[in-house]
Amino acid sequence: MTLLDAIPPSALSTAALLEAAALLLAFVVALFVGSMVVPGRRLTPTGPAGAQRTKLNGLALFAIVVAAAAIGQVAGWFSLATLHTRFAALFVAANVFAFGLAGWLYWRAARERDAPAGFWRGFFLGRELSPAWFGVDLKLFSYRPSLMGLALLNASFAVAQYETHGELTLAMTVYQVFAFLYVLNYFQFEYGMVHTWDIVSERFGWMLIWGDYVLVPFFYCIAGWWLVDAAGPPLSPWAAAAIVALFVFGFVLFRGANGQKHRFRQDPDTRIWGRTAESLDGRLLVSGFWGVGRHLNYTGEICVYVAFALTTGFASFVPYLLPAWLTVLLVHRARRDERRCRAKYGALWERYTERARFSMLPYVY
Repeated sequence: MTLLDAIPPSALSTAALLEAAALLLAFVVALFVGSMVVPGRRLTPTGPAGAQRTKLNGLALFAIVVAAAAIGQVAGWFSLATLHTRFAALFVAANVFAFGLAGWLYWRAARERDAPAGFWRGFFLGRELSPAWFGVDLKLFSYRPSLMGLALLNASFAVAQYETHGELTLAMTVYQVFAFLYVLNYFQFEYGMVHTWDIVSERFGWMLIWGDYVLVPFFYCIAGWWLVDAAGPPLSPWAAAAIVALFVFGFVLFRGANGQKHRFRQDPDTRIWGRTAESLDGRLLVSGFWGVGRHLNYTGEICVYVAFALTTGFASFVPYLLPAWLTVLLVHRARRDERRCRAKYGALWERYTERARFSMLPYVY
């Protein structure tokens, strides 16, 4: 079965597209209003002047979305399986929305003197560093419909499997736990995202917008989409245990490394692995994971996505497109990070590479 085989013509009818557009717009607007009115602490990203002071209420919004979806599903007000049925139409609507938002931001910033010249840099990479609307940082906000949309699509696959086949397979159950924990932990760590490269230094254009509204929700769920009607052999308990172990290892590496760096930024004397953090000139952390490898957080993230794909078995290569693509992306990003850090820190970075000799795989790479 191919993706095209799974999309009946009626899935992209005018009525289906209009319904999908209405659902998407209502979801984004509801989250936008929620970002304005739901309480949360405010932080200002470090970096260039002009960064927006942003309200961190993503975890509360996620809890509201999860509760509303669960109550509506159990009470019979709606079925989340509708999202699975409308997957193709929602994908089209999300693309239209992403291009529209990027175009609006390009037009809005057209009169700014410091905006990048040229359509390519202005539209694709973005003209504004931290565009805001009604006091909401649009760049940080866009992670919310992105990841909450991903969570809802994943949940729709479980509901669709149960309503179609009368049960949840072990593979689907394991996948759902992985996917939910992944999104939940993002919002638990939302305060750390304020200091990431994307938020601090990247302008907000089509590249980030399309990634948020299309790539993440519709590509990162590919394993769950495949599991709904997977025809391969069932996942054995032993295989499930091994996949869980890989996920836990990757998750600890991914979030553990990011958490260590964040704690060091907040308090250079924080304790890591039972000892006071060690650094080079108080600037580059060499304790914990960061003393072993320079980009082990990327390695952990790849392990997490491989675990997602492994829940589907080996009947098709399709679910493995995600970890394959992310491996290429993160290896490229690691090299880009190296160039940026070498330019920023100079000789200090050379000292760091002598201390943390490996990039992503200890003793290999």
